[in-house]
Amino acid sequence: GEMSWEAIKSRLQTIVDEEDKDKPLSDEAIAKQLQEQGIKIARRTVVKYRQQLGIAAARLRRQY
Repeated sequence: GEMSWEAIKSRLQTIVDEEDKDKPLSDEAIAKQLQEQGIKIARRTVVKYRQQLGIAAARLRRQY
């Protein structure tokens, strides 16, 4: 069913919090994970929500 954008953003935040910091997920991979959870979302929507949440792009989240 329909899900609020707040709920989708919290899922997105959880995915980023639990990702491997050595290999952060791309926006495409995050979109794919959300789709596996039953949330239909475009990559560009993931980008928009990620930016609204203040989450950096994958290459900037990498920790060496």
